[in-house]
Amino acid sequence: MLLLVVTAVVVYVLDQVTKAMAVAGLEPGRPVEVLGPVLRLQLVYNPGAAFGIATSMTWVFTLIALVVVVAVIRYARRLGSRGWALALGLVLAGAAGNLTDRLLRQPGFARGHVVDFLELPRWPVFNVADSAICTAAVLVAVLSLRGIDVDGARARDGERAERAGVREGAEEPRG
Repeated sequence: MLLLVVTAVVVYVLDQVTKAMAVAGLEPGRPVEVLGPVLRLQLVYNPGAAFGIATSMTWVFTLIALVVVVAVIRYARRLGSRGWALALGLVLAGAAGNLTDRLLRQPGFARGHVVDFLELPRWPVFNVADSAICTAAVLVAVLSLRGIDVDGARARDGERAERAGVREGAEEPRG
């Protein structure tokens, strides 16, 4: 639990501080090259989701972020794995970071636009919270593929197969 909390707090603070710096130091439409064409700082106020989708549904993303925060906090009671603690801490920080923007930024409560400012070639502009969520998704996939449950137990091969809908010793359907 301590790893989850420390991860969430550190990443959340990093997200909020970097967003404040971006708002204070960047102008929309005036990118700043950091590593040539590899990394630019580009201030964007994003009302929707990644890739500019669903820009008129900001309130829906606010509700989703709120549900994710509550779900992670409730799910954390079962923690017994450092990997899952790290992953859930990253998800919590990312969801809370973007939720803070949606609740407190213009144009108004629960309709605020998320501050994005990191730009890679051929990729939408993003922020630290988005990076945390994507990193957590990869970590969750790795933990799941390795059969590690949130409580730290390692699922045996038979249990993994059963969860996937295949019984041990059963023939695979021919088709």
